[in-house]
Amino acid sequence: MIAKKHLARRTFLRGLGVTVALPLLDAMTPAFAATTRIAAKPPLRMAFCYVPNGIIMQDWTPAAVGTNFDLPKTLEPLAAYRNDFSILSGLAQHQGFALGDGAGDHARAAATFLTGVHPKKTAGADICAGVSADQVAAQFVGKATKFPSLELGCEDGRVVGNCDSGYSCAYSNSISWRTPSTPMPPEINPRAVFERLFGSDSGEDPAVRARQRIYNSSILDYVMADTKQLEGELGPTDRRKLDEYLSAVREIEGRIQKAERENKEIVPNMDKPAGVPVDFNEHARLMFDLTTLAFQNDLTRISSFMFGREGSTRTYREINIPDAHHPLTHHRGNPDMIAKVQRINVFHLQQFAYFLGKLKAIKEGDGSLLDHTVIVYGSGLSDGNRHQHNNLPVLLAGGACGTIRNGRHLQYAQDTPLTDLFLALLDRMGVQEDHLGDSNGELNHLTDLT
Repeated sequence: MIAKKHLARRTFLRGLGVTVALPLLDAMTPAFAATTRIAAKPPLRMAFCYVPNGIIMQDWTPAAVGTNFDLPKTLEPLAAYRNDFSILSGLAQHQGFALGDGAGDHARAAATFLTGVHPKKTAGADICAGVSADQVAAQFVGKATKFPSLELGCEDGRVVGNCDSGYSCAYSNSISWRTPSTPMPPEINPRAVFERLFGSDSGEDPAVRARQRIYNSSILDYVMADTKQLEGELGPTDRRKLDEYLSAVREIEGRIQKAERENKEIVPNMDKPAGVPVDFNEHARLMFDLTTLAFQNDLTRISSFMFGREGSTRTYREINIPDAHHPLTHHRGNPDMIAKVQRINVFHLQQFAYFLGKLKAIKEGDGSLLDHTVIVYGSGLSDGNRHQHNNLPVLLAGGACGTIRNGRHLQYAQDTPLTDLFLALLDRMGVQEDHLGDSNGELNHLTDLT
């Protein structure tokens, strides 16, 4: 059935102090698209997910190359999405090594991951790295969306001071760099992200926002009149899509409000950011849900996510590991410590699997949201015990609008620059760049990815 009304792609629901964007609806395609088979082409989204302190590589790397490989122990949480991702071995960030600067591998791991530029060793204000791949993309496609990019994370950290052997904290706490001297620290508070995405375009009335929190109401209550009017103008398929989308918004709101209440009950005397869940998995999944919503309604097409700051000493009591993450990675071959790090690696991938599942469940155009997204999951260190920046753990997920064929383990020549991969992905975003950081050109054997 053809929708009753043709809607502009940038249609919003508006109410008192809030604005809610909409997902891609059939009514946003050209008139009579169903009969002419002209469909609105979904945009390509790009996401980067960073894990700190490296990976236990023997439990990450498949033994066989190609499509016929068994999933190593660490990758088992992704079994349901085997055909939606590939493992890329042999890639490196040479600029993460000391290169005469001595200690500071964790700071360099994060700072070089998306830039391929060796950061200046300083703990002062004269920081200098490079423009990151996500921000190169954001500068090109960001004009088409409300937000050029989203930078999210699950662990707070300083952006000033010395965090790693003379390197500024800005290096350890950011993978996204808008300019060589401007890091983009991740936002860790789901409430702040939600309000950024769905608050008003400008000048929210503080009294309105205060009343909303006091009465624990939903942001959707403020756009109820617009919602009812729009529902009456849509066909049944679009009404179902709209209902599913708004239900997801309301469900995320409820989880954020629950987290706020729990924080007040558990640490009433602690000055803690409101809305940050107590459990890590709930925190990560809220952030992935918010990213999914932002992609779904085209609020942004670029995102980065840090599971933790580089050198993180977070403990993971959710999986009965009270030991700090970073010291565990310096295991010196201790089997018990190695086993704990591997469990943390699995725990991170369980959250990532949740993200893939959310994207794959959302139908869009001729496929899913995952089909129209490309995601890089990885770390700036391989062996955290020895601080190795080569043969990095790199996973590529999503169909990139049909330009990537997944379900494989691809082995590249040792020390192939990771930035070569980013150039190839930028090309898929329509960004024509000759080089990025220390790249040698687009990834060798590009046909292996298409």
